[in-house]
Amino acid sequence: MLSSVDSTYWSRMLGFYRNRRRMPSYGEIMELASFRSRHAVSKLIARLVAEGLVTKDGQGKIIPNKLYGGVPVLGIVEAGWPSPAEEEIIDTMNLDEYLIQNKEASYILKVTGDSMIEAGIQPGDLVIVERTTTPKIGDIVIAEVDGEWTMKYLRKRGTTLYLAPANAHYKPIVPKGELKIAAVVKAVVRKY
Repeated sequence: MLSSVDSTYWSRMLGFYRNRRRMPSYGEIMELASFRSRHAVSKLIARLVAEGLVTKDGQGKIIPNKLYGGVPVLGIVEAGWPSPAEEEIIDTMNLDEYLIQNKEASYILKVTGDSMIEAGIQPGDLVIVERTTTPKIGDIVIAEVDGEWTMKYLRKRGTTLYLAPANAHYKPIVPKGELKIAAVVKAVVRKY
């Protein structure tokens, strides 16, 4: 259990994360906590790691494990014909854990363009993607094709890999030169 002082530091770090969409560096944590040394920051981070609030990636950067507490799962809702429903807490769900399986390989991109609207991905949505070197045919991928980046379905015709949009107004992209797959889309986040 974090001390009240550590909880205050953690709250400041979360505030930093919400404002800047990234975790603070060790130097920034020194400022947030008014520490005089990086050693004090290291000790704080060790306590946060022990509590399961953060982990460190291969380069020593901190990654939040739990930005928010769990959200209650109250039941199911019918999207077809109306049916009687009772509110009952079934479980608690942490959205980070639900949406992100491999935190160290995952990142978020903001979507522009409408080439994937028939896949339910709209301009302005956020996609959670996971770096991979082994995409499957049919995955929605983040790819570099002939020097430009795009998000499309990965498809194969014969021995040729190509990228297919999810919008009838766009044509498939067959690489003239090189096709590099950087990541696979794992989730879409939309805020109303």
